[in-house]
Amino acid sequence: MMNTTRFPVFFLSHGGGPWPWVDGMKEMFARTASAFAALPARLPAKPKAVLVITGHWEAPQFSVSTAERPAMDYDYHGFPEHTYRLQYPAPGSPALAQRVRGLLEQAGIPCAEDPQRGFDHGTFVPMSLMYPEADVPVVLLSLKSGYDPAEHIRAGEAIAPLRDEGVLIMGSGLTYHNMRGFNRAQSTPVAEAFEQYLHEAVRQPDAATRNRMLVEWEQAPAARLAHPQEDHLLPLMVVAGAAGQDRGEQVFVDHVMAVTMASYEFPPQS
Repeated sequence: MMNTTRFPVFFLSHGGGPWPWVDGMKEMFARTASAFAALPARLPAKPKAVLVITGHWEAPQFSVSTAERPAMDYDYHGFPEHTYRLQYPAPGSPALAQRVRGLLEQAGIPCAEDPQRGFDHGTFVPMSLMYPEADVPVVLLSLKSGYDPAEHIRAGEAIAPLRDEGVLIMGSGLTYHNMRGFNRAQSTPVAEAFEQYLHEAVRQPDAATRNRMLVEWEQAPAARLAHPQEDHLLPLMVVAGAAGQDRGEQVFVDHVMAVTMASYEFPPQS
């Protein structure tokens, strides 16, 4: 039986830079734009807040953003001037930040606070398409330096109770993130082979098997060609931890810049 109040968890491939506001790129990512806009309809209700685990924030220990009015973080280079004036004025939620910190510390995972952290493009791109009115509070949770996948799964397990508290947990990264490989034909089979491994992992009916496959991701075909550095992959580990026993599936796949970019949903099963 499906749980009608527990929220699913998402891992979203957020695409390149501020693409929704760049001519040529927004057409290229049209499928992703439509899919992001359709995600709220998959939720049991409008979330009280969204917790974003972004591949664009790494800290010495897990950290949460505590600003009431988060700033914008234009963490990209070489895009049109107007993309450095974009605004996504969603509020933060200090109360949710404290709840996240409490859950992590209760699980024995140290957690810091960052009152200055703002919205990077891995956050404001999907959020602006999902909730263009910017009326849902957003809190960010960092990755932890060292990139230990098992640690990130444990962090996800610790914050899983948020799913029953009206909070959407959303990992934002990419299933392929090799900056030298975009727009190169030889990258297509690399991205497809690696995503096939990830898809097989998230679909596992046994959570322990899934998590083991994710911890051992470097053994996947073309793993280090797809992710020379795994910052954009680790949000999936947190999401998998928060998924608990729920089985994942592709929610959509886009093929852009010669590579596969997949997004996953773990809907509540019981």
